[in-house]
Amino acid sequence: MVAYQTLILPLVSFLLFIIFLHKRRSTAALPPRKRLPPSPRKLPIMGNLHQLDVYPHRSLQSLSRRYGQLMLLHFGHVPVLVASSADAACEIMKNQDFIFSNRPKLSIPDRLTYGSRDVAFGPYGEYWRQARSICVLQLLSNKRVQSFRRVREEETSAMIDRIRQLGSSSSVVNLSDVLVTTTNDVLCRVALGRKYGDDREGRSFKKFLGEFVELLGTWSIGEFIPWLAWTSRVDGLDAKVDKVAKLFNEFLEGVIQEHRHRDKGEKIQDDGFSGDGGFDFVDILLEFQRENKGSSLVEDETIKALIMDMFAAGTDTTVSTLEWSIAELIRNPRTMKTLKNEVREVAGMKEEISEDDLEKLHYLKAVIKESLRLHSPVPLLVTRESTQDTKVMGYDISAGTRVIVNAWAIARDPSSWENPEEFHPERFLDTSTDFRGLHFEFVPFGAGRRGCPGVAFVVAVNEIALAKLVHKFDFALPDRGREEDLDMSESSGITVHRKLPLLVVTTPHTY
Repeated sequence: MVAYQTLILPLVSFLLFIIFLHKRRSTAALPPRKRLPPSPRKLPIMGNLHQLDVYPHRSLQSLSRRYGQLMLLHFGHVPVLVASSADAACEIMKNQDFIFSNRPKLSIPDRLTYGSRDVAFGPYGEYWRQARSICVLQLLSNKRVQSFRRVREEETSAMIDRIRQLGSSSSVVNLSDVLVTTTNDVLCRVALGRKYGDDREGRSFKKFLGEFVELLGTWSIGEFIPWLAWTSRVDGLDAKVDKVAKLFNEFLEGVIQEHRHRDKGEKIQDDGFSGDGGFDFVDILLEFQRENKGSSLVEDETIKALIMDMFAAGTDTTVSTLEWSIAELIRNPRTMKTLKNEVREVAGMKEEISEDDLEKLHYLKAVIKESLRLHSPVPLLVTRESTQDTKVMGYDISAGTRVIVNAWAIARDPSSWENPEEFHPERFLDTSTDFRGLHFEFVPFGAGRRGCPGVAFVVAVNEIALAKLVHKFDFALPDRGREEDLDMSESSGITVHRKLPLLVVTTPHTY
């Protein structure tokens, strides 16, 4: 018994030594623990999806105030990095722009854009670079945008006539509806060669265009929880996507064939064509197709996908910005008065204000900037995806992480803006801060490689339309409503509009 006890102590000591060595080797073999961004607690399977409401930009802003300017969420099984400050946005869209220039493959946009063959949702790579180059050089360069000046001036003048007629026949004008019609008419003439009016074809086009844009901002639960993908078949989402994709494809196929017949000498009698021998977007793309036969970039499906981009980005963001601008001006009568005085002084006794006058309208430009700041048209910029492991602001980010830049929250960040919730255009009068992707506290159109290439086009329509509206009319609310009571609720979707139509009483300005 004594001999047994004398053996126990060295045996236990030896075993403890072996365990110590094993643990030491195991610890040494493990990779260093990653430093991840702060995260709210997540649920099994759902992750943090339950913390998003119908206004995700607001939900994410609320979470960022608690967890920081850079936080890591999980939507189902998908890791999502959320940037909510100018510094975080700069790191992603400038300092590490190359690493974060990819797009994740999203099922609904992919089905609507011919397998993501467009510029907005296309994956980063050689095809995307060439497609974007075509859009920038052939469709959206400053020279090309200026070539469509006559279309903008004619259609905004038609807008004024439409409001005057509606105002004379009814006490209330649905300004939202007028703005949608005007923006659609401008874009149809520029992109397709003619506008689609209030006939059956035109109403059908506007309807499925609205459904198309709505679907682009719709998330399928199967994106994040694959085994629940079947729910999109049950709730009708899959069927709706298929229907809209089919309708848009048939429409665009007709447009392309119409242009090809016209090119062959078949003269189409329609006063809606943009005229004076100028090419519209489809003409330009078909000409590029003829000059580059055999390239995948000039297949008909690519042309359709690029035209879809023009409508999704051009129509929706323009209408949103104009709606919010007028609404904020109505709510702020002193600001409206200052703008009216500027526009009417520059116009003088001229019947029409023109684009030549816009450079003198400094306050008008400030109003549009302030509207874009408070009401970013796309509050959560189109999702990016990291292509390799990297560090952002000291945190480890894995390849394949999705990235959301909350442009709406950044534009209301009190560390960048004084009284950020107030509509105060004067803040832009003595500063060079702009929205073209150089100032990361103000990125309504994104920045870097994936910044919106159509900024010049959108701004050109916004400026002339707003100038003409305040030049020709005084605005009031129906039933003598108080300006401060104007409902400013938001809609949901990829582009945030007013939830309710902007109904106004218009009084023509007398000189």
